[in-house]
Parts: sequence; C-alpha cells; structure tokens
Amino acid sequence: MRIAMWSGPRNLSTAMMYSFGARADCAVVDEPFYAAYLKMTGIEHPMGDQVMASQPQDPAEVARSLLEPISAGKLHFYQKHMCQHMIPGVPRGWMREVTNVFLIRHPARVIASFGAKYENPTLADMGFTQQTELFEEVCQFGTPPVVVDSDDIRRDPAGMLQRLCAAIDLPWDDGMLGWPTGGHPADGVWAAHWYGAVHRSTTFAAPDPNVPELTGAAADLLAEALPHYQRLAEIRLG
Repeated sequence: MRIAMWSGPRNLSTAMMYSFGARADCAVVDEPFYAAYLKMTGIEHPMGDQVMASQPQDPAEVARSLLEPISAGKLHFYQKHMCQHMIPGVPRGWMREVTNVFLIRHPARVIASFGAKYENPTLADMGFTQQTELFEEVCQFGTPPVVVDSDDIRRDPAGMLQRLCAAIDLPWDDGMLGWPTGGHPADGVWAAHWYGAVHRSTTFAAPDPNVPELTGAAADLLAEALPHYQRLAEIRLG
C-alpha cells in the first residue's frame, strides 16, 4: 500500500511520518516535492539551497518515484506531503494510484507554530486553501478520502491510529506508538531547522488544551483559514 498523507506545515506531519516509519513493514519519504516547489516558485525558505541540492527538482521525476517498487522488504510506502507544494505544473495523476489521507490541525495552532519559524507567513504558505482543493479533487476519484485531526491523535494516539489503520485497510502495528529520539534516516535535510521538538520526542505529546489567541495579521490569517479547516473537520475520523 502507498499512503499519501496531505497536510500543511506544523500539523503533526513529522511525528506521523515517524509513527509509520516505526513499522517494520513501512518505508517513508519526507516531502518529496519540496525542492521542485522551491525551484518552480523561487520562494526563499530556510535552508533553501540545501533543500534544492538534496532532492530532484523535476516534479515529473518525483511523481514517477512515488509509484516505483517499494523498498526491498517493505510492504507499504508512507509519503509525507505538503499541500502547498502541489502548485500548477506539479503532476497529480499519480494520486489516483495511492491511498490519500488528509491530516488537519486547528489553524490557530498552525499559525502560531509556523510563525515562530517563518517570518510573515501567508495563507498559501500554510496550505489551507490547497488542502481543500486537493481534498475536493481526490473526492472526484470516487470514495471520499479519510480525514484525521492531529489534536484527536494527540488526545488518544492508540485509539485514533487504530481507527485510521482500519479506515485504510492497513493492519495495526503497536510499533506506531513510539520511535527513537534523534530523528529518522528519511528526514529531509531541512530537519535541522524545523524538527527540533519532534527529534526530542519518543511518542505523541498530549495536546495543549488552550487554543492560541492571535492578534493583528495572525488573526486575519486565522479568519481566512478557519472555513477551510472547518470544512474538513466536519467529516474527520472520530
């Protein structure tokens, strides 16, 4: 099985990659379209030069790689994708050949976390509009894809991950509940900038009960992002 997990940044996406990567039967890949996205947009990101040097910059090449035979000895292939990377010109036909899942998080939490690492973010930087667009596109393939909320996973990792596995017909593996400190061999080169907290973790942390209170430009972003989050939250796995 090939699982494409679609989220924006700061959505628990790396911890989810570590969770699936802890399975003995699962290969993982970390944001394979990142370098192509930077090349095509010219956007400057932290460690951008290193990112571009570390991955193929041709999105068609990346798309082909996602459907190649899975690594020897592995039955499943977990793909961590950022919705904002899927700009015009990035192939999407391959998405029909994978099991698509959408990982969401309350935008107040995303905006507060992302803003601490990236100056003056926009709605497009965080993938909210693109996530809704991709979800609607995948719905056209047939059965609506599974949606899972990061806070639900953090409140009940075992229960929610078991329900997620059942929803996509993936056998449950207790190994998904923990991972070693220090990162994963599949981490992108950008891990040094973004992954500090998850590198210190060994499992899913409980959610903060308080949603951040945002002001100014951040509050304006929240107002724009909330309808996109709420659209998918209404049908999330419970």
